Amino acid sequence: MNNTNKQIVIIGGGITGLSTAYYLQKEITRNQLPFNIKLVEASNRLGGKIRTLQRDGFTIEQGADSMLIRKKPAVKLVKELGLENEIVRNATGKSYILANHKFHRIPKDTFMGVPKNIRSVLRSTLISPTGKIRALADLVKAKGKGDKDESLGSFFERRFGKELLTNQIETLLSGIHSGDIYNMSLQASYPNFYQLEQKYGSLIKGLSKTMPKTTKQIEKQSAPGMFFSFKNGLETLVHELKKTLDPEMVTLGTAVDHIEKKEHFYHLLLSNGDVYRADAIIVTSPSFTLPKLFSQYDFFKPFKEIPATSTANIVLAFDQVKIKKDIDGTGFLVRKNSGYQISACTWTHKKWPLTTPEGKVLLRCYVGRPGEESVVDLSDEDLTEVVLKDLRKVMKLKGDPAFSVVTRWRQGRPQYTVGHLERLSKTRKQAAEQVPGVFLTGSSYEGQGIPDCIEQGEKTAQETLQFLLARY
Repeated sequence: MNNTNKQIVIIGGGITGLSTAYYLQKEITRNQLPFNIKLVEASNRLGGKIRTLQRDGFTIEQGADSMLIRKKPAVKLVKELGLENEIVRNATGKSYILANHKFHRIPKDTFMGVPKNIRSVLRSTLISPTGKIRALADLVKAKGKGDKDESLGSFFERRFGKELLTNQIETLLSGIHSGDIYNMSLQASYPNFYQLEQKYGSLIKGLSKTMPKTTKQIEKQSAPGMFFSFKNGLETLVHELKKTLDPEMVTLGTAVDHIEKKEHFYHLLLSNGDVYRADAIIVTSPSFTLPKLFSQYDFFKPFKEIPATSTANIVLAFDQVKIKKDIDGTGFLVRKNSGYQISACTWTHKKWPLTTPEGKVLLRCYVGRPGEESVVDLSDEDLTEVVLKDLRKVMKLKGDPAFSVVTRWRQGRPQYTVGHLERLSKTRKQAAEQVPGVFLTGSSYEGQGIPDCIEQGEKTAQETLQFLLARY
């Protein structure tokens, strides 16, 4: 191996970039490898969409608010960082869908709005008797050919019909992903549903056989929540990761403007005028940045057209006495075309009790559905009024909030449209041939949840080291 230290540059300091840097540094130190790491972040802070604000005794999540406990990459990293004692689980409770100006409890025994048994369909107040009969046709309807990708919308409509899809499944999935389910890829977003159909011929049968049964304990809401965060908010994870990194490794407030390929290395031209030399580059920034970074390569240009939706969340703090119609639950989603601008509302003080002082209420609302994203551009004051107008229709709020916090995420939700995995595979193959040592990873590619990004970071760290060890 050449004795000159090789340099790895990570573009982007969100959770993927931080996880990549952490696992790279861990392996380089353990194996005494002659590699250096640089992480370049365009904004003035690390963490990306993980951002926690402490205000007046409240803990306010401005971006992501939790991680799934069943996704092991996050739990593994938390343990390595020694944060087990800081973990808090969400309080469980009823959750609802707002449709026709009424709260309908999300039926028990569902997964992402998809029924796990016949009883779940029959008990739903969101579907008519005719819609229930059509939904139960999933039990006998032939499985799809499965020879090509399709949209989530067409897949679930084929299995359950339009009514269950529109009133229940679409509300949950669009709420989670801020996406149009008739554009979202089944194979890239929820391949597990495709696999259940192919194996069992029915999603109801497949979920019934593979998902945990609902017990009386769960029905009494005594089981621990499926999500976790930390006592002082989710940004605790970012702070602990930052502590593990060599401070000289990180450059903030600096963007990568352009990347030029040399013989066996790259030059990165930075917005502050500096030039970094790199033997390997890990791009964790959104995929739409690639055409600008690598403007001389045509195969990156299609990424400019991949949609990424814009959303905003509005957090409102109240004195408890101002909530005249309290609701027994942790939040609600809003069915599309229901006459409301908000798409969801979390009763944060109930879902995450440690976030809120005694006698106070903390609500977090979301706006910015696909096709309705212009609302994100309203002023903070106007956005707050939009949300309050909707909430007053269903919660009977008295007076104004003590304060509100508005956070916008422009082009913050990458959309895995139909054919995503095929396009990604083709692009990575072309990148390996024409720009070897450039790795694409993060929420634009293989999973948007925090555990997914952590897993991608660890995987990409290993791939990068293997590449450098093989080459040098």
